[in-house]
Amino acid sequence: MQERQWTTARRSEVDALAEQLAKQLQEVQVERDELAIAERVLNRLSEQAEQAQAEAASGISKDGRVGGIAHPAP
Repeated sequence: MQERQWTTARRSEVDALAEQLAKQLQEVQVERDELAIAERVLNRLSEQAEQAQAEAASGISKDGRVGGIAHPAP
């Protein structure tokens, strides 16, 4: 009879632990997704900064201006 009580109590403990772990896993997955988004944004900003530095070094902007003066397209 004691085995049955122990088994029932232990199963209850394990069920509670499984519920807690499922909640933690969900929270971790949400944070992982948020970090992946942040990483993509930071990579994009870094690429834009590198491009802006290259444009500044060459004196040519995206809109075709050289030294602040617009030049017509050929």
